[in-house]
Amino acid sequence: MPGKKIKVHTATLIVIASMIGTGVFTSLGFQLLGVHSGFGILMLWLVGGVIALCGALSYGELASAMPRSGGEYHYLSKIFHPFAGFLSGWVSATVAFAAPTALAAMALGTYVNKVFPATNPVILAVAVIIIVTFIHSFNLRQSARFQNVFTILEIALIIFFIIAGFVLEIPTTLSLMPQQSTALNEGWHSIFSSSFAVSLIYVSYAYSGWNTATYMASDIQNPRRNVPKALFYGTIIVMVLYVLLNYIFLYSAPVKEMQGRVEVGLISAIHIFGLKIGNMMGMMIALLLIASISSFVLAGPRVAQVMGEDLPQLSFLSIKNKHGVPYVAKIIQGSISLILILTASFDKVLLYVGFTLSLSTFFTVLGLFILRARNNGKVEGYKTFGYPVTPIIFLALTSWMLFFTMKEHPRESLLGFGTILAGSVVYFLKKPTTSIHENPIVQENN
Repeated sequence: MPGKKIKVHTATLIVIASMIGTGVFTSLGFQLLGVHSGFGILMLWLVGGVIALCGALSYGELASAMPRSGGEYHYLSKIFHPFAGFLSGWVSATVAFAAPTALAAMALGTYVNKVFPATNPVILAVAVIIIVTFIHSFNLRQSARFQNVFTILEIALIIFFIIAGFVLEIPTTLSLMPQQSTALNEGWHSIFSSSFAVSLIYVSYAYSGWNTATYMASDIQNPRRNVPKALFYGTIIVMVLYVLLNYIFLYSAPVKEMQGRVEVGLISAIHIFGLKIGNMMGMMIALLLIASISSFVLAGPRVAQVMGEDLPQLSFLSIKNKHGVPYVAKIIQGSISLILILTASFDKVLLYVGFTLSLSTFFTVLGLFILRARNNGKVEGYKTFGYPVTPIIFLALTSWMLFFTMKEHPRESLLGFGTILAGSVVYFLKKPTTSIHENPIVQENN
């Protein structure tokens, strides 16, 4: 029934909640290892926002033409082949949720450890994933309420952080203009460097989630119109918040203190509020990272469940308990997260997941050109603003980012390709004989 479906403002909030999470509170320290100026860092977040916005505008047309839940899994199956859709779904089921869950838990452990050094960050990270997974194995309504409360608190904390930072009496020396005189304030050449391109992987991870509304298009009122709106509004809002928040981080704390550190939010908070209140803010950030963990644990197994329902070779992922929870998919996702925590460092996992997810979105946006060609250029619903420049910008910047990541970090890149290769093996072990995705591309009805 129409009244049961999600309205555009709710869909926008879901996009915002999906984007704001671990990346913005943790990745700046790794960016500062390659980009050494305030100007370069803010340009990094601005360019990352442009990539996300161009992707959101391009996905808007795909969602309008094919208004069914599933995101890349649905689009790539319809545009290219069910095999392409399967690989995208495989990435979602194995990496897209498990790795970010691990990252959020690792960040939480690091933040708590810096406030309470006796705490073992790895043990805490493992415990949090197990506890949150257990909580989401029972009452879905309570899980949703839990998620909403933590998301609202997370947004409020970011706004409070920004306001508090602007009223700081003794800021650091930060130049927003490109200068050639010092290494700290390097010029425009920095944004064309390989270090800038690799750092975009960290930023792209922080912006990931801009496509969330496409995963639930069937549940949104008038998806042809409202999904593109939710993607656009949500991405713009988060882009503004991210640029301002990173400005505050740089404005309040010395760059050298944050380089290579995960807990940049804590470092900034101590400079803004002092040690005691700063530690309290650090603990608040740690607690709110539970919102990220919760969202991944709640949503991820649902993607795997849908794949299990569609594809015979993954039917075990659709097994549910008496409460309707896909517990097998949940256990598998949780296990992958725990393995990543126990075997890899934070920055390596972040590079791995950022690279792999960027590959998936790259081919999805590329599919927009194929969709237009097969429909003879006809667009009945939402039309991508600025086409073809908008998707070309996305593809060009993403290609640049992926190329230098492969060059500078071959191990993490190969792990990304290895994940896709493993999906190929699974697909051909027992190829599905029928699929709803084998239909030719057509403009679908609402």
